[in-house]
Amino acid sequence: MATEQHTPSDGAVKHRHRQEGPQRHIVVFVLSVVLTLIAFAAVAAGGVNATFAVILLLVMAVFQVILQMGFWMHLKDKGHLLPIIFMLGGFFIAGTCIVMALYWVWWD
Repeated sequence: MATEQHTPSDGAVKHRHRQEGPQRHIVVFVLSVVLTLIAFAAVAAGGVNATFAVILLLVMAVFQVILQMGFWMHLKDKGHLLPIIFMLGGFFIAGTCIVMALYWVWWD
């Protein structure tokens, strides 16, 4: 009676997982600094339309939040669904509170 012996390489697909080194963190840090400098330049220029400056600042802020959460808080990795769900719930509650406060103040 022959028994089959399987080694880990039999039928199993090996996936190479690159270790996340400091390169990605440095790139994200540099991007954050560049976005911050652009924001300061947009405000300091003075000749920029106020509406355009506010929209530009908000878009850059959202992009910077995504970078920070994805790379510094490691939310881009697998297994972080629960913290993402709770943060989205917190954003929803905070947004609801802001909208209701504005409604209360402006249309009371």
